Formats: sequence, structure tokens, C-alpha cells
Amino acid sequence: EDEPTMVLRLKFLNDTERLARVRPGDTVGALKRAYFPGQEHQVRLIYQGQLLRDDSQSLAGLQLAPHSVLHCHIAQHGPAPAPAGPRASADPVHAALNVGSLMLPLLVLLLALLWYFQLQYRHVFTATATTFLAGLTLLFSFMAFTMYRR
Repeated sequence: EDEPTMVLRLKFLNDTERLARVRPGDTVGALKRAYFPGQEHQVRLIYQGQLLRDDSQSLAGLQLAPHSVLHCHIAQHGPAPAPAGPRASADPVHAALNVGSLMLPLLVLLLALLWYFQLQYRHVFTATATTFLAGLTLLFSFMAFTMYRR
């Protein structure tokens, strides 16, 4: 089976480039193994802004043209291995109390409660406190928008 080869450009974060000679039938994983031996789990390949997650995907399936640019990021530490079994975390306490997922609803509740008190007990809130509450609400809204916009 004499499949034609094509050249791809592997571009790194420091703007250096490396040429890779591949066949369209090769997979993303085979490319990583051939050009990054021993580092294939640390290498992230990006094509047209999309992270190539599936190592079993063929290069032909990506519809790469000759001399296409694949951006390469090599992590300093390999990704954590996927846990075996149904448990999402090895630490049962951390798995049961995932505080990170509770932060957004907790902050929304706290801001809503503060606004309720500001409206109900206006005489207790000074102009400075109301301004600070408005600024905090704007900051939180901006942060939530930028985090969940992706």
C-alpha cells in the first residue's frame, strides 16, 4: 500500500517550526508517537483553533492540506491519568464536597441577599456601602460572563 506522503508544519509556542512527513491515513496518535516519542501524552496539537483530542482520528479526516500548520503545546507535566472505575476522585471527601461547583450559586445567593437587605433596610446602608455593593455586583457579573462565555 503506497499511500502518498505530505508535509505538515509543526509550530511551537516559541515560534520555531518542525516539518513532519505524514500519510493521510496516519492518526493523530501516530503523529505524536513519531515526532514526540515519550512525550505523546504531554503534547497538545491544535489545528484551526481546535484541540485535536481524539488520538485515533486520521489526518485525512481533518482534511489537512499539504503544509498545513499544526500548533504544538508541550505540557511540563503530563495530564493526570484518568481514574479507573466509577469514582471521579480517589479522595472520597473531596468527591463528596466539591466546593468549587458551589461557589457560583453561593455568591449569587449572597449578592441577592445583600441587595434585598439594601432595598428593605435602605436607612442602614450608607452611600459608600451601596456604591461598593453595586461595584461588587458589576465585578462579579463581568467575571461570570468571561468565565462562562467559552
